[in-house]
Amino acid sequence: MLSFKSSSVPLLGLDVSSSAVKLLQLSQAGGVYRVEHFAVEPLAPNAVADNNIEQPESVGQAIARACKRANARAKCCAVAVAGSAVITKVITMPSDLSEKDLEGQIDLEAEQHIPYPREEVNLDFTVLGEVEGNPEVMNVLLAASRSENVDTRVGAAELGGLSVKVVDVEAFAAANAFEIIASDEKIGEDECVVVIDVGALLTSMIVVQGGRTVYSREQGFGGRQLTDEIMRRYGLSFEEAGEAKRRGGLPDTYEDEVLEPFKDAMVQQVSRSLQFFFSTSEHDSVSRVMLAGGCATIPGIDRICEEQIGVPVSVANPLAGMALAPRIDEERLREDAPALMVACGLALRNFD
Repeated sequence: MLSFKSSSVPLLGLDVSSSAVKLLQLSQAGGVYRVEHFAVEPLAPNAVADNNIEQPESVGQAIARACKRANARAKCCAVAVAGSAVITKVITMPSDLSEKDLEGQIDLEAEQHIPYPREEVNLDFTVLGEVEGNPEVMNVLLAASRSENVDTRVGAAELGGLSVKVVDVEAFAAANAFEIIASDEKIGEDECVVVIDVGALLTSMIVVQGGRTVYSREQGFGGRQLTDEIMRRYGLSFEEAGEAKRRGGLPDTYEDEVLEPFKDAMVQQVSRSLQFFFSTSEHDSVSRVMLAGGCATIPGIDRICEEQIGVPVSVANPLAGMALAPRIDEERLREDAPALMVACGLALRNFD
């Protein structure tokens, strides 16, 4: 199952990253979204590696804990697979095809673009719209992933007590959440905006313009490098280092000896990501950069990035304009919000 179709039942956005399970449920009334439930539950160091769930039972237990912590009663969820595990292709089709005929044509096209046997692949498609200047032809986005990539996430969710109704792609989910930010911050259709999500092991970059993702890329850099250095330098366990990184309590030398070098490395990574984008596309500038992921909350990192790359940089918060249910811890949500881009995009699938 790889499904872009929306769901008619309440959905939890469930993002299983390399470091944590992130859970979010939204409601909507009068055009206003409201955060109903959310939780971030840490994962064991090797539960997820290279975008693969290596310890399904451990991940399932974390999902169950997240549901309990969030007091979420919904039993259906939307999950996402990493962009590196997905083949995407925009193909053109006659606009007058019926849905049944379109599905048949998609299967034929898939055989040409996917280097795996059809029975080993989950795929889905979505119609993007007519080709500009030619209403007889439409663009269709085809996405396919090895079944094992989908099945492990579905299986982990089921171990956690949830049923998967939608399977998305992480980059598409992040772009979905960006639409909320674009609306709240009145970002123009013609603006070229970069969202860089610095996770524990991977940095994901999407470039959005005109409501469409025009570029995406993943690189091997993340906050785990900071955690590992804290462990090495101060003799802490993985759990202790992660908690100290978030809550403080490290020696006075931490800022200069550990955090500052990591900030420099992160800024360099952002700069290199932009330069790579410029060198592989027709773009030579962007209007702004948004930082997401847990590392985006490092104090002052947006200002340092802005000074280095010379364009406005801000911290992404797709939940900033939303109402909050009474049970929500506002301070904790504000801390976690930059890391909830994918979970937010998945939760929004309930309202497509």
